[in-house]
Amino acid sequence: MEADKELSLAPPEIVTTPGVKYRKEGRQWQGIPGIERTPGGRLWAALYSGGDTEGPDNYVVLITSGDDGDTWSHPVLAVDPPGPVRAFDPCLWLDPAGRLWLFWAQSYEFYDGRAGVWAMFSGNADEAAPEWSQPRRIADGVMMNKPTVLSSGEWLLPYAVWGFRDKETGEQISSAHNHFPAEMYANVLCSTDQGKTFQRIGYVDMPERSYDEHMLTELKNGDLWMLVRTYGGIGESFSTDKGITWSKPQADVLEGPCSRFFIRRLNSGNLLLVNHHNFEGRNNLSAMLSRDDGETWEGFLLLDERENVSYPDGVQAEDGRIYIIYDRERYKDKEILLAVFEEADVLAGRVITDRARLKVLVQEGTADPCPEE
Repeated sequence: MEADKELSLAPPEIVTTPGVKYRKEGRQWQGIPGIERTPGGRLWAALYSGGDTEGPDNYVVLITSGDDGDTWSHPVLAVDPPGPVRAFDPCLWLDPAGRLWLFWAQSYEFYDGRAGVWAMFSGNADEAAPEWSQPRRIADGVMMNKPTVLSSGEWLLPYAVWGFRDKETGEQISSAHNHFPAEMYANVLCSTDQGKTFQRIGYVDMPERSYDEHMLTELKNGDLWMLVRTYGGIGESFSTDKGITWSKPQADVLEGPCSRFFIRRLNSGNLLLVNHHNFEGRNNLSAMLSRDDGETWEGFLLLDERENVSYPDGVQAEDGRIYIIYDRERYKDKEILLAVFEEADVLAGRVITDRARLKVLVQEGTADPCPEE
């Protein structure tokens, strides 16, 4: 029934004592991770799974580590909407006040043309079982990459209402359930009151975009730099008014195999980009640094050379260590992996620091995949 699509607008069940259903032993596939680190050093990771592929059975789970990623818990929280509504594309983010936010997308079936960005936060995430605020829907669309806090204090969130252009007509198309052409872009959501309210302020219509998955960076001159996933790599656009208006977008200015990337300003002021380098498909996931605000890149530390390694997310600790989480072989080996390194390792193009660790297994799904029909 068409009315069923409205189920995605209802608050989902938040499972605070996840049972066997959500453990790795029952996962036929898993991936798309996010990571954060609390002021006390606790690591949190989010991922999604459920069913035998991306679809109505998907749920989001949280796991945590109190020993710097050496061991990880069973799921301590799950977001599992009812019926044919899925939770997917989670994002973890620590705000300036030290609150841990969990964002996720919610959609009727795989994609209903609208979806929705949901959020809740915890003020005591140094605890292994923290308390959480009530979930609330803050926008249409999908947001899977971390917000950016401007030097002037505004929070900017990169979210998208997925839309694809008909190759013959050029018109935006999305879903038979909903159609919101005015929002089908790489959008910017702004909060000026530390997450109490959010407002869409601008957008970029990136040519050849694929699921957007954009990220925002404030440059040293105060301009904003938006990078967007495209079929041919990564596109860019710039804003001089804090995200309200944007320059004419340019597609494929950086290389990439049409996959998620990660970019972030480091404590040093340099930019870190984690992306595929010298790749054939989704292999050779690498970390690189820019000392000139993205004009040039250097270092190229190879994090994982294997096939089907993808979707990095990251965070930097106060002591300089960089934590990057990613997935590998979502349907076969079903691995979530962690890389820990420092800027010196990136600049050297190889591991030279004592605390660096690569290809650390966070969690793997161990259920057999569904048999092929």
